Amino acid sequence: MGSRNYNNEHKELLERSMAGDSTAQFRLYELYVDAMYNVVLRLVGHKEEAEDVLQDTFVDAFKNLHSFKYKSSFGAWIKRIAINKSINHIKIKRIQLAPLEDHAYYLTEEKEDPISFNIEKVKNAISNLPNGFKQIFSLYLFEGYTHKEIAEILDISEATSKSQYHRAKKKLIEIMKT
Repeated sequence: MGSRNYNNEHKELLERSMAGDSTAQFRLYELYVDAMYNVVLRLVGHKEEAEDVLQDTFVDAFKNLHSFKYKSSFGAWIKRIAINKSINHIKIKRIQLAPLEDHAYYLTEEKEDPISFNIEKVKNAISNLPNGFKQIFSLYLFEGYTHKEIAEILDISEATSKSQYHRAKKKLIEIMKT
């Protein structure tokens, strides 16, 4: 299927969904649910909470579908909603991050021992990071936020975001070495 047909199919689904066609809405849901679940789960960290946030994401998306203006892809638009819902969920839970001042920890450039790993080992290691580390790690590495943006989102200092990210990387390597 060419790109043109793909875009036309999505545009038709979107227009039918905006008109209230539940079959078209369900088809859009089927196309995007797995990817959005992965985004939300990476940020929220718990399956049940991720499912709740995912449901809220799609409810809001379909409720506000009229505001989708084709300036980006539908996938990018709904991903933004999923990220914002996840961030709001995190803020509500008030995940406590360890302030930089509480630890005798300094950022240094250290040579790491090379380690071998596979994608499943990496996924498992990421899932075993503490929630605060995992959230900053995901926002920075997977979602592309800057430390300044993360600091604003989570209401922490930029230095705390950087130190938590650095600690998350070190912890990830530590987990993968075991």
